[in-house]
Amino acid sequence: MSITQLLKTNFLFTVLFLLFTTFMAEAQTYSLKGRILDVDSKDFIRGATVTLRGTAAGVKSNPAGYFELEDLIADRYVLTIRAEGYNFYEQVVNLDEDLDLEEVYLIKIGAEGTGAAIQKTIRTNSAARLLMERPNFIGGNMVYGIPPEPKKLVGDAYIDKKWNNATILLYRDQELLEGFRARYNVISNMFELMEPENNLVSIMPGLRIQNIVWLDSTYKVPRYFVNGMDFKEDGAPISGFFEVLVDGELPLMRRTKVILKESNYNQALMVGERNDQLLKRNVYYYLKEKDVIEVPKKRKKFYELFGEDAEMMEEFVNNNSLSHREPNDLFEIFTFYNSQFPGFVPIITQLVDEN
Repeated sequence: MSITQLLKTNFLFTVLFLLFTTFMAEAQTYSLKGRILDVDSKDFIRGATVTLRGTAAGVKSNPAGYFELEDLIADRYVLTIRAEGYNFYEQVVNLDEDLDLEEVYLIKIGAEGTGAAIQKTIRTNSAARLLMERPNFIGGNMVYGIPPEPKKLVGDAYIDKKWNNATILLYRDQELLEGFRARYNVISNMFELMEPENNLVSIMPGLRIQNIVWLDSTYKVPRYFVNGMDFKEDGAPISGFFEVLVDGELPLMRRTKVILKESNYNQALMVGERNDQLLKRNVYYYLKEKDVIEVPKKRKKFYELFGEDAEMMEEFVNNNSLSHREPNDLFEIFTFYNSQFPGFVPIITQLVDEN
């Protein structure tokens, strides 16, 4: 080969190399993030190892359970999560944009009552490997022996998943905290507090907080929550928080409960609800001295709670076509009753219902 031909070859190689490196530099990259929690306690899992199988990408989850993998090219990956004391977790992810998995739940090894959950994890691992090793099998079809997409846990355990500006009164020394944004996890009885300057999230047990007021970021109204430890239900102390809807002579309060509805999916017939669900249910109470009592469902029992004003309240309900079973009507009924007493001032003017 002549020097001229050699130079031309080298020049062509250099041009192709520069074009290739320029293309790679300009290739779009994406991020994958989420939060790792214990499936039973809903506690955040710190220090879990998060990797993408077959790649060098890997991080550890932070104290709030968050992880984020960055600078990933578009592709199909197998996300793997390992944490001491927990079952191994795998999930197939198709990455063609920034992806937030939100909440990822791990199951403790040998946890009681988690047989179905452990089977779910096994199915997840099997499906992940099948999809990676046999890419023509997309999705699931039990007729051909292909495992279906594993079920997920749908829903959340927050009274309000949004972050709202809050003022917090602590039991200890009646210390007042202001400037935080907050949200409350019903199941764990924990408040997540986001600092105003650096957006760092810290966790505070509910038992340390006497009451909290936050400004609902959607409806722009204050919401008042009091610790159930200061009250009793059926003579026993209460864990968790009540939202005060109407204050006065006969306060109206609301408690949000979270219920797990397990999947009823039949794989053979491919019918039913595939995912486990966290469902929120609001229960309404009235406060009599230090006792919280659930608002009666029966009409006669309901009017009896107003004592000598029962007839007046029944007339008010009938004249305004209200129902004591409807939350907004219940709010209006208790507001009217308490307004009959001197000094009454409504703490909110509209009922906020997130469910």
